Amino acid sequence: MASFDDDLRLAHVLADAADDISLKHFRALDLKVDTKPDLTPVTEADRSVEETLRGVLSRARPRDAVVGEEYGRTGVSHRVWVLDPIDGTKNYVRGVPVWATLIALLEGDRPVVGVVSAPALTRRWWASRGGGTWTGRSLTKATRCTVSGVSALEDASLSFSELSEWEEQQRLDSFLGLTRSVWRTRAYGDFWSHVMVAEGSVDISAEPELSLWDAAPLPVILEEAGGRATDLRGQDFTDGGALVCTNDVLHDDVLTWLNGGPTPGGGPAPLRLT
Repeated sequence: MASFDDDLRLAHVLADAADDISLKHFRALDLKVDTKPDLTPVTEADRSVEETLRGVLSRARPRDAVVGEEYGRTGVSHRVWVLDPIDGTKNYVRGVPVWATLIALLEGDRPVVGVVSAPALTRRWWASRGGGTWTGRSLTKATRCTVSGVSALEDASLSFSELSEWEEQQRLDSFLGLTRSVWRTRAYGDFWSHVMVAEGSVDISAEPELSLWDAAPLPVILEEAGGRATDLRGQDFTDGGALVCTNDVLHDDVLTWLNGGPTPGGGPAPLRLT
C-alpha cells in the first residue's frame, strides 16, 4: 500500500502537470470559455487539466476513486482523489493571477494529503497527515507553515470571497458582525484566503458554501499548520457546506459571531443550525 509520502509525491507530480497546462492557457488570446448550468465559467484549461490528472491517476493509482469538478466521480474505493483543476476560474479568465489547482487524497471522508498549486503566483502549499504543512516551489525547496499566534478578534485579520454569498445564505448580518469585530478585512478570495491562514499571514477565513473539490485539501493543510478548519457547527467540512479556517485560538469566537453573535449578556449566542 502506498504511504502518505508516496501519495504526497504523486500529488506534486499531478500539480506539476496541472501547472504546465494551466499556465500555457493563462492570458491566452484564444482561450475558450463556456458557461455551466449554474452560470459559472469553465475553460478548456479546466477540462484539459482534469483529463490529464485523471490519466496520470488511472496509471499510478488504478484502484483509487477520483472525484473532479468537471467530470464527476469514477471508481469505488475508500481512497478518493479530489481534483479542482482551476479554483478561481473567474480570476483566470480575467487575467488575475490568483487561481490554483487543488488536489486532495481522502481516506474515507478524511483528507490525508492536500496540495494547492498557484503557478501564476509561483507558490504552492501542501500537507500530509502527520507530516506538517509546507510552502515553496517544490518538495526540496520548502519552508514549514505555522498559523499565527493572534489571540484576540480585535487584533485579527479576516479574509473572504464575496459578501453576496453570505447574503444568499441569509447570514450577511452575522458575517458583517464578525467583520466589525476584527482588526482588518480583505477579500483575497478562494483558496488564497485559507492557505494564508495556514502560513500565518491571515488569522481567519470563511466561506458559507463550498463544493467538495473547492475545499478538500484545506482541512489537512490548516490542521497540520496548527490551525482549524470546520463548518459553522465546528464539525468536519462536508460537501456543500461552509468552511471556516482559523489559527485555532480564535475559532470558537469566530463561530459565535457567524452563528448570530454574542448575546447582550456577553455570553455566546446559541448555534443557529439552519
